[in-house]
Amino acid sequence: MSGELQVDGPLLFDVSTRTQIEVTGRDSVKFLHSFCTNDIKKLQPGQGCEAFVTNVQGKVLGHIFVFAERDSLCLESVAGAAAKLMPHFDRYVITEDVRFADRSTEFAKLLLTGPSSIELLERLGLPVSSLPRYGHLAHGSDGLPLRSVRRVDWFNSPTWLLSMPVAQRDEVRKTLTEAGAGLADDVEFHSLRIAARFPLYGIDITEENLAQEVGRTELAISFTKGCYLGQEPIARIDAMGHVNRQLCRIEISSGPQPTVGATVLDKPAAEDKPIGTITSSASKRVGVDDTPLALAYVRSAFAKVGNQVFVDGRSAKVV
Repeated sequence: MSGELQVDGPLLFDVSTRTQIEVTGRDSVKFLHSFCTNDIKKLQPGQGCEAFVTNVQGKVLGHIFVFAERDSLCLESVAGAAAKLMPHFDRYVITEDVRFADRSTEFAKLLLTGPSSIELLERLGLPVSSLPRYGHLAHGSDGLPLRSVRRVDWFNSPTWLLSMPVAQRDEVRKTLTEAGAGLADDVEFHSLRIAARFPLYGIDITEENLAQEVGRTELAISFTKGCYLGQEPIARIDAMGHVNRQLCRIEISSGPQPTVGATVLDKPAAEDKPIGTITSSASKRVGVDDTPLALAYVRSAFAKVGNQVFVDGRSAKVV
């Protein structure tokens, strides 16, 4: 199973509860570079990246998306992330000229996804076809009053995070639905993200996880950027070649979705020897295919795609 998005047309989600932090000041780039896993210094305006904010043990305090603008950086993350990240950053500010402002409630956020979403946005006057992953535009168009358009591809398909002043959310949503986007809900969101193995902080990622356990290493971790908080244990794990457990996608043969916290076993009667734990679950395709999918941390020896495992006594496989 590839995890590619399979929908009939573009889908539109309201993700306005997600966090948006503005970082300003002449030392903003240098400072953030020292506290996350990806290379912030290389970003030019209009570029972005994915990163983890880690503690000194290399464990994950936040899963963020960084977008470089002309005079600032925008940090995007799950709802409520500012309450944890801003005090963490503030603790290390001494004489640096860097300021953090939580803009989450000032802007509404819509997520547009699907293979035909590029064509839809182009019809509305947005030149997005050449944008790479995490590339972004700091403007909308005459027909779509946006603060920014950011390509995120969270569902392994063209996916766009659209930001706008709260007062213009209804207008933007109306324009997009009239152009062909279908409104979708949280159930569909979780189905698509689990199929794409896209984790959420606070659900699939916590402060107990090492950065490399999350399965986003290629996108979120630079091993050439130099020192940052948590760099030593992360580099040591890279040198060792593996972590003890990995976030995997599991397809279960039949029955209901497993509950969060359900154990993954290597044999149907091995209740005393769990090899993993479910973090979230959904149907493969809402209203089309009720086969349960789940994300789970599984011991690395059992995490290879195609391996058979068991959940609640049911046969399952890593996909």
